[in-house]
Amino acid sequence: MENVDPCRLFVKDVKRIIIKVGTAVVTRQDGRLAVGKLGALCEQIKELNSLGYEIILVSSGAVGLGRQRLRYRKLIHSSFADLQKPQVELDGKACAAVGQSSLMALYDTLFSQLDMTSAQLLVTDNDFKDKDFRKQLSETVKSLLALKVIPIFNENDAVSTRKAPYEDSSGIFWDNDSLSALLALELKADLLILLSDVDGLYSGPPSDPHSKLIHTYIKEKHQNEITFGDKSRVGRGGMTAKVKASIHAAEAGIPVIITSGYTAENIIRVLQGQRIGTLFHKDAHKWAILKEIDAREMAVSARDCSRQLQALSSEERKQILLRIADALEAHQKEIRIENEADVAAAQEAGYEKSLVARLVLKNEKVASLAKNIRIIANMEDPIGRVLKRTELAEGLILEKTSSPLGVLLIVFESRPDALVQIASLAIRSGNGLLLKGGKEAKRSNAILHKVITEAIPDAVGAKLIGLVTSRAEIPELLKLDDVIDLVIPRGSNKLVSQIKSSTKIPVLGHADGICHVYIDKSANLDVAQRIVLDAKIDYPAGCNAMETLLVHSDLVEKGWLDNIIADLRTEGVTLYGGPKASPMLNIPLAHSLHHEYNSLACTVEIVDEVHAAIDHINLHGSAHTDAIVAEDLQVADVFLRQVDSAAVFHNASTRFSDGARFGLGAEVGISTSRIHARGPVGVDGLLTTKWILKGSGQIVDGDKAVMYTHRELAV
Repeated sequence: MENVDPCRLFVKDVKRIIIKVGTAVVTRQDGRLAVGKLGALCEQIKELNSLGYEIILVSSGAVGLGRQRLRYRKLIHSSFADLQKPQVELDGKACAAVGQSSLMALYDTLFSQLDMTSAQLLVTDNDFKDKDFRKQLSETVKSLLALKVIPIFNENDAVSTRKAPYEDSSGIFWDNDSLSALLALELKADLLILLSDVDGLYSGPPSDPHSKLIHTYIKEKHQNEITFGDKSRVGRGGMTAKVKASIHAAEAGIPVIITSGYTAENIIRVLQGQRIGTLFHKDAHKWAILKEIDAREMAVSARDCSRQLQALSSEERKQILLRIADALEAHQKEIRIENEADVAAAQEAGYEKSLVARLVLKNEKVASLAKNIRIIANMEDPIGRVLKRTELAEGLILEKTSSPLGVLLIVFESRPDALVQIASLAIRSGNGLLLKGGKEAKRSNAILHKVITEAIPDAVGAKLIGLVTSRAEIPELLKLDDVIDLVIPRGSNKLVSQIKSSTKIPVLGHADGICHVYIDKSANLDVAQRIVLDAKIDYPAGCNAMETLLVHSDLVEKGWLDNIIADLRTEGVTLYGGPKASPMLNIPLAHSLHHEYNSLACTVEIVDEVHAAIDHINLHGSAHTDAIVAEDLQVADVFLRQVDSAAVFHNASTRFSDGARFGLGAEVGISTSRIHARGPVGVDGLLTTKWILKGSGQIVDGDKAVMYTHRELAV
């Protein structure tokens, strides 16, 4: 099974779930209960319960909670002299007895707030030796689940015949991990989820940056590769116990997932089929996911190859781009075949026409891409340019130079031509690249990636540009802030917002393209008509298309607004009005003045003067691209200076906001960020700076050994 996502194979048949919560999840560093995390857990269980799932909870934490409470009691009843004596460790069984009632009281309170009921079931190892007990246990749990009650299990450490909690690991079960696995078998669960304080099972200690998260555990592959770190800071289990319990349950036919209890809604995400944590399954060895591409390995390979690319001369990097341009033209037929298959599949799936239009790669488009690559290839070499030169002291010269960022991660939707543009810019700027395109362009992206990487010489390596084929890899890539230097999302508002909230890596992009065109009373009305129509209908799905038309109130009286509305309607544009325009023009009220249509639709609003237009744009716009049509140069100058957007135009269509049209050769996207790059981002936006100091043996010696001149030199 190629490219199988294992989680999706079994979650659709899941009904009865056992969730085990570790001590490290339910308590804070100081030993007190983590009430917020427990509350979030109970809310997830409530949601799952309402969806028809049967939830059984196995909760640790009683001994730790009891120990914390008894220490406090002992402290307040101790004299100063008592506190000077060596402190004797508290009896674990007493701690369990005190902590269990406190733990259940909290669960009861939390579930009551959610209109749910919980039930406590304390068991010992000896209980399971009794066949009648096991039968009665199953019947009791069945009755509780039928009543929508949440059974909460824990080992009854207070009366257990073990020597002491956390020490004795003999018997039918020996901790709550093995208890949960045993209960999964006894109660015929469909899934066991073990919540931990880490994201899952790693190849080494999770704190080691070289450790890799194992998504699917293959006993034959992983049992000799894993190095376990320290045991849990609390509790008796740790990852070793979880793995042992998971293997036991999985071999008996019950899928197990170890995942973080700290991450919001992780249980729900598991049941949605997302690739969360580490999966244990009896059929895991059969899945092709065994050969999954490791996210870190892909990113590190791209970084290593980028350093080889940077070591080449400018002419050698130029030749790579020229070979890619030739290869695209030479493989037009294969590209067209794969692209037509994507387009046909998208049409059959009922995708919007605007998305299908962005998918299409005709021969003319491929030829245009090749042409733009040659333009980029013939640009001045962007790497190592001296931006500033300063003499710090005699014979001590400091240079500020341009330098590649490192590794870029680009996540884009629909447009396969974006892959070519971004790849060419990355090569010219000396950066490694990871690309994740939308599934609707899967075949187009694959053939374009193949053509491009085959043109990259072995001295650099084809892994310079990695193509991420699984959506499940994205969360892992977004964690690699030590390897990936910049993320650029190109797509919907939802995509950009999700990525920004999911990573520590700097993100360059824009969430919306709400572009305005303001028609001033001084405008040449023929010019205004051409600009408005072009900005809206030339390519309505573009992020630089006009979404709001602002018109000076004087032009309403002159009848021009009626004329332009008629023209827009003739072109099939659906119109919505702002608070002033809607009743005046008898058009529907726009549900929001901050809205990107991406289609043949736009908002119209009337303003009294240029400052009102500026205020409207700064309040409701997205800081992308905005334009004024005016003959009054003073008014135009006020607009250009005061509109706070990445690109502001005078007497020109917003559609000019594009890397190729700006002469950048291509663009990786349009940024509305204020730091690093803004507007259409070409090669320069993929560079940072490096300081190079050239001396002749100078030393600082408390600044006594050097006479500073700080003299600016010609570059």
